[in-house]
Amino acid sequence: MSHILRKILVTCALPYANGPIHIGHMLEHIQADIWVRYQRMCGHEVWFVSADDAHGTAIMLKSQDLGISSNELIKNIRKEHKQDFLNFNISHDNYYSTHSLENLYLLRKVFKCLNQKRLIQEKNIFQFYDNIKNIFLPDRFIKGICPICNAQNQYGDICEICSATYEPTDLINPISVLSGSRPILKKTKHLYFNLPIFSDMLKNWINSGVVDSVIINKTKEWFKIGLKSWCISRDEPYFGFKIPQHKNKYFYVWLDAPIGYMSSFKNLCFKNKQLSFNDVWNETSNYELYHFIGKDIIYFHTLFWPAILEAASFRKPNKIFVHGYLTINGLKLSKSRGALIKASDWIKCFDSDSLRYYYASKLSNKIDDIEINLEEFIHKINSDIVNKLVNLASRSASFINKYFNGYLSNELDDAQLYKYFVDSGVNIKSFLENRQYSFVIKESMRLLDIANQYINEKKPWTILINQKNLIQLQKICTMGINFFRIVMIFLKPIIPDLTCKTELFLIVKLTWEDIKQPLLSHKINRFLSLYERINREKIMELIKLTE
Repeated sequence: MSHILRKILVTCALPYANGPIHIGHMLEHIQADIWVRYQRMCGHEVWFVSADDAHGTAIMLKSQDLGISSNELIKNIRKEHKQDFLNFNISHDNYYSTHSLENLYLLRKVFKCLNQKRLIQEKNIFQFYDNIKNIFLPDRFIKGICPICNAQNQYGDICEICSATYEPTDLINPISVLSGSRPILKKTKHLYFNLPIFSDMLKNWINSGVVDSVIINKTKEWFKIGLKSWCISRDEPYFGFKIPQHKNKYFYVWLDAPIGYMSSFKNLCFKNKQLSFNDVWNETSNYELYHFIGKDIIYFHTLFWPAILEAASFRKPNKIFVHGYLTINGLKLSKSRGALIKASDWIKCFDSDSLRYYYASKLSNKIDDIEINLEEFIHKINSDIVNKLVNLASRSASFINKYFNGYLSNELDDAQLYKYFVDSGVNIKSFLENRQYSFVIKESMRLLDIANQYINEKKPWTILINQKNLIQLQKICTMGINFFRIVMIFLKPIIPDLTCKTELFLIVKLTWEDIKQPLLSHKINRFLSLYERINREKIMELIKLTE
C-alpha cells in the first residue's frame, strides 16, 4: 500500500537584520532543516522558507552608527545571513526579507481587513521617551526589574527569566538602553488591535493540538490574567512601513515580521510558477503549515499571529514546534546581550556536519534548554562519527578494494542480522517525524556498536587468504559496508556533507525505498577519508575568534 504524500510549508523564526547569525539561531534552522530533509526523503512536497526581520528602531540606530542607510545595512546583513545558512547546509527554498514589496502588499491587505472589521482602535497613551536622544523608546530599548519575579536587567516587553509579558511602564527602575538615563513619560497616540475579542477562538485553537501541553499551560496563565489590546504602531523616527492615513506613524515590527512567512512564500511563488500562494494560505488549504520557533516568542505565535490570521481570513498553522534556549556555561546565547559564537567563526574552526550532529544528539521535541560543551562536543564527534561510523566503512572497504577490485559479494553473510538493521528503520522514522533527534543518534550508535562487534568477532584481518576463504572474507566485509549504508540512511537528514561523500564512495543514492534491498554484486569506489578527526587546538582557535 503506497503512503499518502503530504504537502508541507515549514518556516523558521526570522533572524533580526542588525547583526550576524550566531549558533543559537543555527540551532533552530538546523532543527527545522533536519525535519525538512527527512520529509523530502519520504517523497513529500515540502517548501522551507524564512527571511530577515528587517524593520525597527534597532536597525535604524545601527545604520546610523555605521554611517550607512538602513537599506544598505539590511542588504549587507541579508547577504551575510544567506551565506551563513548555506555554510550549514540549511536547505531553504527561499530566504527573503520583510522589507519587500510582497510584505508591504500583504501588510496593507491585513491592515485593511482589521480596519473594515473595526478591530483597530486609536488610544492616547503615555510612553517612555529618551529626552537625551529625543526618541520614543521601543520595548527592547528599556531595561529594568521585572514587575512579576523581580529579575534584574529585563527588557520592556517580556521577562527572559519568568516569561511574563507586561507594559514597559510596569518595569521597576526603568533605564534607557540608548543613553543610560531614566526615561520620561510623554503623551502620544497609537493604534491598538483588539486581541481580547479573539479569546474564545484562541483558547479552542491552542487546545486543538497545535502546541504541546507545556505551552498550553503557559497560555492558560495569559488567559487567566486576561488578554490586552495590542499596540501595532510606532512613532517616528523609525525604519519600517508607514501606516496609511496616519502621519508620522509606522507599523510595529511584530505586525509585519510574521507576515514575512507569507511574503517569503509569495516571493517563492513568483520564482516558481507551479506554486500558488492561495492554495497554501487560504482557510481551507490542504497544505500543512509548521512554524519552528524559540520559547521566547511563544506569546506572539500563539496569540497575536493566529488572531491576525483569523481576522484577515487566512489559514492558521497546523503546529508550532518550540525549542529551548542554547546555553554555554549556563548562559543563554543572545546577540542583544553580547554572549554569542558567530556561525561564521564556527565554520572557520569546525565543519557544519559536526554542529548539526551535536545539536541532533541533544534535540528532543521538548522545550528544554540545550547546553553546549566544547569538550563534550569534540569527544562525541570523534567517538561517534570517526571511531564508530566512518571506521566501520574504512575497515570493511580496505579488504573489498584490495582483494575484490571494489566488488561486494553476491550474498550476505547474515541475512537475519541485516533484516534486524532494516527493521530498526521503523523506530528511526518515528523519531525523525516527531523531532526526537537524540533518539535517532542513540539508536544509530547502538546499531553501529552491533556492526563493529560483528566485524571484531569475524576478525577479517586474521583470515588466511586462499580461494575458499576469500568468499567468506568478501561476505563479511560486504556486511560491514551494508551496515554502514543503513546507518547513513538514518543519519542522512542530519549530516548532509558526509552523506554526499558516502554516496560518491558507495556509488549509490541513500534512500528509504532501497533500504530493504542490500547492496550486492555492486562496485564501490576506493575508500578515501570521509571525515577528519577533530583536535582540541580548534577549541582555542574558536575562543580567540569570539573574544
